[in-house]
Amino acid sequence: MGIKIVFLTTILAAAAVISCISTPDPKKPEPVTHTDRESQPVVSHTPAETFNPIVVTSEYHSSIRAEVQQFIENLNQQIRRKNYTAWKAALSPEYFEEVSSSEHLSALSESPALTTRKIVLRTPQDYFEHVVVPSRANLHVDDIEFVSLTRVKAFSITKNRAGEEVRLRLYDLEKINNTWTIIN
Repeated sequence: MGIKIVFLTTILAAAAVISCISTPDPKKPEPVTHTDRESQPVVSHTPAETFNPIVVTSEYHSSIRAEVQQFIENLNQQIRRKNYTAWKAALSPEYFEEVSSSEHLSALSESPALTTRKIVLRTPQDYFEHVVVPSRANLHVDDIEFVSLTRVKAFSITKNRAGEEVRLRLYDLEKINNTWTIIN
């Protein structure tokens, strides 16, 4: 009889845990989804901390990865052409302000890569010419990680000297008005 009670108690406890897992948390807002012109779900006004990556289907993941890869390839072409205006247009206003700040420019100017070449960054265009062009012109996106259905982190996967795969985060992107924008 004691074993039956322990068994029954275990079953009831497991059922309670499972029912809690499947019940939405009333404190967290559910994502509001709609469909854009390409019939893909998009989340509106959903805080990133409530995002559940399980809602991303493999088809949606593949579609967004292809979009991001195309965006980065187009951006790389503009960077290789040293098109400052196109690069600037790909950045969110907040991110452009961050990379343009005198604190950011002076901190980068003190990096060994720039001090050995005696480069001092004074303007965002200096940053573009001396940092972005040499380091970002030939990047490729191998994977993305969803922060929300409209925000992703883009990664390049390379191998280190030991032959181990290393994920390098290239950009944080957000789809704003159906256009990918670099936010960090």
